[in-house]
Formats: sequence, C-alpha cells, structure tokens
Amino acid sequence: MSASEGTHDAALHAHGDTHGHGSRRGYLMGFALSVLLTAIPFWLVMSGVLSDVQTTAALIIVLAFVQILVHTVSFLHVNTRSEGGWTLMAYAFTAVLVLIVISGSLWIMYHLNSNMMPMAAAEMGNGM
Repeated sequence: MSASEGTHDAALHAHGDTHGHGSRRGYLMGFALSVLLTAIPFWLVMSGVLSDVQTTAALIIVLAFVQILVHTVSFLHVNTRSEGGWTLMAYAFTAVLVLIVISGSLWIMYHLNSNMMPMAAAEMGNGM
C-alpha cells in the first residue's frame, strides 16, 4: 500500500464535525438507560407492585416512549446539531405521521365497534 492510498483512505473515513458520532461514555450511558428502561417494566409486571392494570400499562407505555427517545439520541444521534437539524426535523415529521395514523386507526376501530355491534349483543348488555 502506498502513502497516497493511505491518505485517500483517511480522507474517505474523515467525517468532519457535521456528523454527531458518539463517545464511548455516551454509548455506555445509552446502554445503561436502555437496560434500566427495560428492567423497570419487567419488574412492574412480574412483581405486581401496582394492582391496577391500567396504571401499569400506562407506566409501561410512558417508559417505552422514554426508551425511544434514549435510543434516538444515544444511538441514532438525532439532535439539532447533526446535518444542520434536518435529521431532527425528519424525525419529528415521522413521529407526527405515526401519531396521526395510530390515533386515527384507534378512533376508527372504536367507532366501528360501537356502531357495528349486533342488536342482540346490545340488548344483552342492557339486562334483557
């Protein structure tokens, strides 16, 4: 390998300051938070600390969203500095679209369930 090939390889792998590559400390912090955010819901379900199922489910969902944010920042390096903020803008746009699709689907399923219920099932629910 000649000296010019070594310089060429270094130039190919030099990313500059525009890419937000993480440090070892950042990756380890992200990993530790991910393990913690996985262990807490597991512990909640397996130990039965909270007697209310809805509260447990809500807490698990909140911890899942926090874990999504940890993964996004720690491992995907989506922040305002990388790519001039465009990666964050694309991520926010994707999150809004997913929120619209999920909430719209739940809204449609709820209304279909209540409007398409057979009359016999509706009468049985009224005590007849």
